Amino acid sequence: MRESLNTYFKRLLLVAGSLVLLLAVILVAANLWVVSSTRERIAALASCPPQRIGVVFGTSHWTRSGERNPHFEGRMQAAAELMRDRRLEHLLVSGDNATRYYNEPITMWRDLRERGVRTVDMTLDYAGFSTFDTLVRARDVFGVEKAVLITQAWHLPRALFIADALGIEAVGCAAPQLPADAMWLLLIREWMARVATIGDLYLWQREPRFLGPKEPLQIVPLIKVAADQPSSGEPLPERGVLVDDLSAGQLEDGPVPLGKLIDPLLTPASRDAGRTKMPESTDEAPEPSLEQDAPAEEPGWWPDQRRRVRD
Repeated sequence: MRESLNTYFKRLLLVAGSLVLLLAVILVAANLWVVSSTRERIAALASCPPQRIGVVFGTSHWTRSGERNPHFEGRMQAAAELMRDRRLEHLLVSGDNATRYYNEPITMWRDLRERGVRTVDMTLDYAGFSTFDTLVRARDVFGVEKAVLITQAWHLPRALFIADALGIEAVGCAAPQLPADAMWLLLIREWMARVATIGDLYLWQREPRFLGPKEPLQIVPLIKVAADQPSSGEPLPERGVLVDDLSAGQLEDGPVPLGKLIDPLLTPASRDAGRTKMPESTDEAPEPSLEQDAPAEEPGWWPDQRRRVRD
């Protein structure tokens, strides 16, 4: 009897060890595949190539400890710098807006406005619940065929791998990696996510949570806005003129509300995907006031959302 039990446990240990070894091989092989197939297309911020469209991946504004999320800060810094250097013409700002208490796109929009990026140069996607959702919607809803992907270097291999599978011609621009707590946990999570991504793409044919009607990005490369460089603290102007040929001074129909050209608050495919009801007119739209932008001690704060961290 004792010998049979010993034999049983030996076989059990052998099976368990084999499974662990198999999982380790899958983990290593998947990560090597993802990294090796994308590493040549990842550039540091200073050397990111020019492109018309940049896709900014959302993440929480706050960390679990209630501090400003360094990954959020790095992505906003990179996106603003690329726009300021005119290496990009338009940003697709994609993030999670699953509830009224949590709105990554608006938080990013407000931060980028403060850094000098004009509203007319941004389109918000409120249903970017994951890297996969963001890129599928970029292609199928917003018509993106070529783009610069803006996120941290550890995230870019997976994002580029998904873009390749979807037929998007993409390069990665590595946002600054600011000091962050528990980076080792984040990297382990990312290694596992790369394995899951291969399954999503090639095994169970994952679909995004929301799609919606097509809303091709309306890029206005030449636009003149009064007081285009406002002093610090001044709100960005809400009206301007569309310019077909700035050097020739030819204007189209005179003053045009920016919301008529492309206002992120009025993008139906984005707005309808989330739960936040957006205003119907930019002329009457108040400055967004978001609960998730409030400090932890402010009344009305939704505590569970402050601790939410998504990459």
